[in-house]
Amino acid sequence: DAWAGGRVHANVDCALNGKRVGLVDAGDMAFHFGVLIAHLARTRRVRAGSIVGAGTVSSADTTRGVACLAERRAIEIADHGEPRTGWMRFGDAVRVDVRGRDGLSVFGAIEQTVAPLQVA
Repeated sequence: DAWAGGRVHANVDCALNGKRVGLVDAGDMAFHFGVLIAHLARTRRVRAGSIVGAGTVSSADTTRGVACLAERRAIEIADHGEPRTGWMRFGDAVRVDVRGRDGLSVFGAIEQTVAPLQVA
């Protein structure tokens, strides 16, 4: 029931180091998946099994936060003339979870910690 207008209307809950940075509605995307797939088919060879990504989740409602640190930094530059949020560093942890209207996790949370490259 969250699928409407070629978009998934579900909240994307994003946290950095245990602090929420965004609770953004994926349904706010600028182009619906039909438009994205049509463009993809016109410009690239695509076949069954291809994965289509829509890019970073964003919202015109900045009070909901962000799902992308580059977006947050761009907003800060527009508002304050410079970024106030740094980039992620080794040891930082990010958590992303898509939640349905019932508040339950749809796919299971993705949790990752930034770690240096381990060379064998």
